[in-house]
Amino acid sequence: MKTLLRRYFGTIDRYIIKKYLGTFAFTLAIFSMITVVFDISERLDNFLKNNAPLHDIIFEYYAGFVPFYLNMLSPLINFLAVIFFTAKMANQTEIVPILSGKASFNRFLWPYFVSSMVVFIVSFLANVYLIPYTNRLKNGFENLYFKDYDPTKSQVHIQLDKRTFVYMERYDEVTHTGYDFILEKFDGGTQMREKLTAQLIKYDSVKNTWSIQPPYEVRYVDGLKEKLFTSSNIKDTLLDMKPNDFVKRDNVYSAVSTTQLRKDIIKEELRGTGVLLDMKYEYYKRFVYPFSTFVLTLIGVSISSRKVRGGIGLPLGIGIFLCFAYIVVDKFAFVFSIKGGVPPALTVLMSNTLFGILGLYLLRKAPK
Repeated sequence: MKTLLRRYFGTIDRYIIKKYLGTFAFTLAIFSMITVVFDISERLDNFLKNNAPLHDIIFEYYAGFVPFYLNMLSPLINFLAVIFFTAKMANQTEIVPILSGKASFNRFLWPYFVSSMVVFIVSFLANVYLIPYTNRLKNGFENLYFKDYDPTKSQVHIQLDKRTFVYMERYDEVTHTGYDFILEKFDGGTQMREKLTAQLIKYDSVKNTWSIQPPYEVRYVDGLKEKLFTSSNIKDTLLDMKPNDFVKRDNVYSAVSTTQLRKDIIKEELRGTGVLLDMKYEYYKRFVYPFSTFVLTLIGVSISSRKVRGGIGLPLGIGIFLCFAYIVVDKFAFVFSIKGGVPPALTVLMSNTLFGILGLYLLRKAPK
């Protein structure tokens, strides 16, 4: 093993990899402690007011809070860590001897690429598998103890299949009750064959069925002939919808497993409740976001490998500015996708594409 490592990684390579991963891990730990301290100071009143158990706070809320924010900030933390230790190497005139020898700048980037690959793999696996699970813990705690959302949803339209459509004027999540319910069934074309209207419909979580509360009416249509049926009895029916289909909060998609999210996207393409873009953006982002590690590492090395007057302050300041710029572009990309009608598959690539071009430009200007 040692022979293999020495064959592909020289002394300088191992030195840079150690610096890279060590600085990244240390910075990640510092940021995690800071975010937890600030969050405790902000949430302490809510914890006490809602009598949240200490066990749930630690093993549900913060077990989801810490991985979520560390994963979200890891490319930016990685970026600042790269700038910090690379600028320090340049300030101590450690890079000049490397580039003055036979090593090219691309060869100098090799240990950075290897370290970025390690961070990328961890981030990718976390985005696809770990974070959805920990988000379920955090979201479940927040929905139980931080009830700061409207539990009702109005004017709900859902297409259950190619021939069945559902409408509710209002749905109450607390009581699992829908008001002014309409169920329409069509033939293979545009001709409506059946229309059911009811003032109330309730979900039975034990039977996993919907109970249509009387009185309700069913109108059958056969060409020019119509038949009206009125009932005063409760009708239990199986419908391809669940209470979660009607109540979608901002944090719900980040807590859905990647496999389930893919299935929900296929179902949503048929139903058309208006959340398809949010779901697609979340799905694509899980696979694309980890690539920012390579992009930001390239920028970080390019702007900090030159020795400048004033030490590491200038490169670090530029790095902080670029961090904020990356966040702004990422937020704009989300808005373009949800509000601007731009396909999520394109907007999710916006940040990495723009900053990737910037990284290639800075690479050309980097000291050789």
